[in-house]
Amino acid sequence: MPKRRVTQKERERITEILRRLDEQYGTEVMCSLEYQAPWQLLIATILSAQCTDERVNLVTKDLFRKYPSVEAFASADLEELERDIRPTGFYHNKAKNIIACCRELCASYHGEVPRSIEELTALAGVGRKTANVIRGNVYGDASIVVDTHVKRISGKLDLTKETEPEKIERDLMEVLPEENWIRINMQLITLGREICTARSPKCERCFLADLCAGKDRKETARKKGGRKRGSNQ
Repeated sequence: MPKRRVTQKERERITEILRRLDEQYGTEVMCSLEYQAPWQLLIATILSAQCTDERVNLVTKDLFRKYPSVEAFASADLEELERDIRPTGFYHNKAKNIIACCRELCASYHGEVPRSIEELTALAGVGRKTANVIRGNVYGDASIVVDTHVKRISGKLDLTKETEPEKIERDLMEVLPEENWIRINMQLITLGREICTARSPKCERCFLADLCAGKDRKETARKKGGRKRGSNQ
């Protein structure tokens, strides 16, 4: 598949976006999920699907005391684990996947979390998003995590026109310097939670407003709507 062509003007715009993100949120990579071992981050990330990180952290605080190792999760009773993780939602599938995942870690990796994208995504309940969380936060491997915030904001900033996470990931890897891959996950997620929210984005507060194609599209739609209402009066 041909690489996306980026003009010099667009390259300069992207560079400015990255500069402002670094200035606003810093360059230190911090994970909002609380963990002490790689396997704990793996389980926490599985639990975070369709759930807030804050709620996951509340659940895992007691969960990791009750199940202190990969082996403990691998031998967990399914129904009991379902009850333990119920507040995170979709607990039937999550419990089943966590047990299957940990059994595979014990059987094939001596309880350790593998590093490669291929090995990680072969584990139960682990997609590219979860795999890239592990690769970036545990191993420091350059990777881009495409969650709902990254998907929405990268589209608004015209960094991609794709809607499928894997294609968005590919586009971002093509247009962004590799040194920014890991930290842009944290930066866009923070921006999405604080300013560029899904329902009511605070464009007037956004430090990227003048570089945002999404804001321009929103303003154009507003003006068109005003003209249509005016023509009916």
